Amino acid sequence: MADVWSSSLDLCVELSNRGSLGRGIESALRQAICDGRLAVGARLPSTRALAHDLGVARGTVSGAYAQLAAEGYITLRPGAVSEVIWVPPAIDPPLDFELDRVPTWDLRPGSPDSSGFPRQAWVRTTRAVFQRLPLDAFGYGSSQGASELRQALTGYLGRARGVLTSPNRLMICSGFTQALSLICEVLRRSGAEAVAMEDPCAPRYRDMVTSSGLRIEGVPCDDQGIAVAALHGLDVQAVIVTPAHQYPLGVTLSAARRNALTDWARQRNALIVEDDYDGEFRFDRRPVGSLQQMAADRVIYVGTASKTLAPALRLGWIALPTAIQALAVEIRDQLDRGNAGFEQLVLAEFIGSGALDRHVRRTRGEYRKRRDYLVRALAQDVPQATVTGIAAGLQALVTLPGETSDRALLTAAKRHDLQLHTLTDYWHKPGAGHQPAVVVGYGGPPANAFRSCVSELAAVIAEACGRTTLACLHEP
Repeated sequence: MADVWSSSLDLCVELSNRGSLGRGIESALRQAICDGRLAVGARLPSTRALAHDLGVARGTVSGAYAQLAAEGYITLRPGAVSEVIWVPPAIDPPLDFELDRVPTWDLRPGSPDSSGFPRQAWVRTTRAVFQRLPLDAFGYGSSQGASELRQALTGYLGRARGVLTSPNRLMICSGFTQALSLICEVLRRSGAEAVAMEDPCAPRYRDMVTSSGLRIEGVPCDDQGIAVAALHGLDVQAVIVTPAHQYPLGVTLSAARRNALTDWARQRNALIVEDDYDGEFRFDRRPVGSLQQMAADRVIYVGTASKTLAPALRLGWIALPTAIQALAVEIRDQLDRGNAGFEQLVLAEFIGSGALDRHVRRTRGEYRKRRDYLVRALAQDVPQATVTGIAAGLQALVTLPGETSDRALLTAAKRHDLQLHTLTDYWHKPGAGHQPAVVVGYGGPPANAFRSCVSELAAVIAEACGRTTLACLHEP
């Protein structure tokens, strides 16, 4: 007799002790369909398999299926799989359309061009990795991450970003969000009560730090980065910075400020959390190395593959100072057993083969072309707007005339179905005194939609500023 488990489906059926078995099966399946647990199109196991699972006669299940088919709940055809065809009436109102809809145009910052993901190279690498995957790769790995990836990253980060670390001091995470959550817990258990953050900064991360129980002190940024002098008057045990490309202003931390910041950390026995945001994407200057190389004992370095490859990979890394390494590993062991291992092994091979370097160099050129087009288009169509923060990264700051309001801008954006982020929410204390601006993420739109996005942006800014006539930019 063939094994009934080999080709059928699992189905949870809870039978009542009252009444006949056939009626019980009917009732259980009918209730599952009405509750929506068995949706339209859901396949049912064969009568033979379900009878075996429930320990009843096959005829009992066949009778139940026949009754449900007669009532219009399921299909029943000889030799074919039975499926649910009954649609339960809607009980809850449908979700707001705005929650799930995709905007026509999207220039929100924080994403790369997904259409540029190196699919073929990633598939080749994945196939090569799985062909020689050892059996122990299918088990639980180290909570610090796959040793192969930590080894590959040690070399890559040292060469490309100037990071001084070792495989033992690296920890793999799922991105900056998880890294920041872990770091906040390390700081809290180390006795920290407050941290400094750049002003402006990403509101999401500001909320995360507050939720962890740490107090935040905002420190202003100017065209040289964070104002280090302001740190000396604050009672904080750490500072979170984006030195390569300050988010969202787009400035680079100057050499003098870098020296001052690392000096402050040593004098205060404090820690610096370096978010190496957009570190690989520099366009107009020589690459700026990591802050970590100046004070490896004071800097917690965080990088990710979210911008260089894709956010969906959920891969990032933390280079830990020796003083907090043991505590960080202990906390990580308590939280989870590490990230998915297979993607780590593929990324390790991707780095080792040089494929990541080739991809970054190619996309760097593509993003530079996008940036140049954005600057030219806005200069021609809305010359009253000023574009800054463009020496690196995947976003630009577009500053508007002082009389422009966020409300007018967002109203115009809604009319054009364009998603934007204004600078207002990034300030620690939004309000009067801040120049109106838009944080434009020019990396996210697909290549074939980018120019149309920029045209819509120019139209939105023109409307918000009181202009309605635009020139057309056609040249490449």
